[in-house]
Amino acid sequence: MAVDLLLGLQWGDEGKGKIVDVLTSKYNIIARFQGGPNAGHTLVFNGKKHVLHTIPSGIFHDDAMNLVGNGVVIDPVIFKGELKKLEEQNIDYRKSLLISRKAHIILPTHRLLDAASEASKGKAKIGSTLKGIGPTYMDKTGRNGIRVGDLELSDWKERYRTLADKHESMIAFYDAKIEYDLEELEIEFFKAIDILKSLKFIDSEEYIHQAQKAGKTILAEGAQGSLLDIDFGTYPYVTSSNTTAAGACTGLGVAPNQIGEVFGIFKAYTTRVGSGPFPTELFDEDGATMGRVGQEFGATTGRPRRCGWLDLVALKYACQVNGVTQLMMMKGDVLSGFKTLKVCTAYKYKGEIIHHFPYNIEPENVEPIYTEVSGWQEDLTAMSEDSQLPKALNDYIEFLEKELEVPITIVSVGPDRKQTIFR
Repeated sequence: MAVDLLLGLQWGDEGKGKIVDVLTSKYNIIARFQGGPNAGHTLVFNGKKHVLHTIPSGIFHDDAMNLVGNGVVIDPVIFKGELKKLEEQNIDYRKSLLISRKAHIILPTHRLLDAASEASKGKAKIGSTLKGIGPTYMDKTGRNGIRVGDLELSDWKERYRTLADKHESMIAFYDAKIEYDLEELEIEFFKAIDILKSLKFIDSEEYIHQAQKAGKTILAEGAQGSLLDIDFGTYPYVTSSNTTAAGACTGLGVAPNQIGEVFGIFKAYTTRVGSGPFPTELFDEDGATMGRVGQEFGATTGRPRRCGWLDLVALKYACQVNGVTQLMMMKGDVLSGFKTLKVCTAYKYKGEIIHHFPYNIEPENVEPIYTEVSGWQEDLTAMSEDSQLPKALNDYIEFLEKELEVPITIVSVGPDRKQTIFR
């Protein structure tokens, strides 16, 4: 049985959590394949808002198994907080939550290293969430990391001490001095480790393989967005993992020829959190309206998101890199009330008109070229059928489909799982 894949096509915050929640009834297993608590997947149902950071978005469905894959990095303290919120909602996560032994663990000193590194950069900050993600992946590739499976070994605390001591010596080298009490941080960390150890650890690649053989349906859930990919994103303003389709293969142990549908999630406009280039960013009332109506604040950091018109050059690039087979457009309701919409369909790059995503999109090199389309005035939030959508919105969707050469099969018209229109 092929593994279907769902990922974001912009700079994250596209609405992946909602769509995983909507699709979960069709799948036996939901598996997170990369990233860590720098992700924030927001789900809204029964009038309540739920935010997940590491746990897969299928956890609210009784029949779905939820796997934290080997490509994920886990902060036990944040994980403990997520579990507590699930307990408060009477979610029996012990029967449906599995952790890969090969997933790496974020130590308190990873977070301290992150803070020291970012502070030392001054104006050159990359906009880190300061969750220790980067340092943890650095230890992974440097072959120094501590993995979930190490917690089952008798000497894991000695391994921890060796790595934490190394981190402290590294922190001392940074120009930006940060104050911290590691002993205090470790009290909370080791309590959280005990809770993590009470969960079921598995050899996840074997689990996935056997599930495929048994005909189980599997949905791989990505975090962040394709334009934050460590290889294909707007480097260095990126995350530390592969957020594209290839990351699902390495983050779960799935062979490339076993990937089935690739669901690409995008907003009807574009947003970005933190630093980095953003060709279609708006600094006017239109941008402010998008932010206000769309409630554009980071689910993890609370930082306001930068807003701008839809960038089709970047979106087409993300579709190509991921091999997207179906598109899902989020937040179409936020654009209600705009008389005219703009869509970036090309770049003026160093004086030349181009239609592909270039190596560098800093403002001194790139100027967006826009196509204008008609907006719509209708409130979409109560609509439930494709036939109810206003003509201008359908025209917008058809325009995007023609440009991207991929069908848009879902249109989201509000945050609740019920506010989802299948086309």
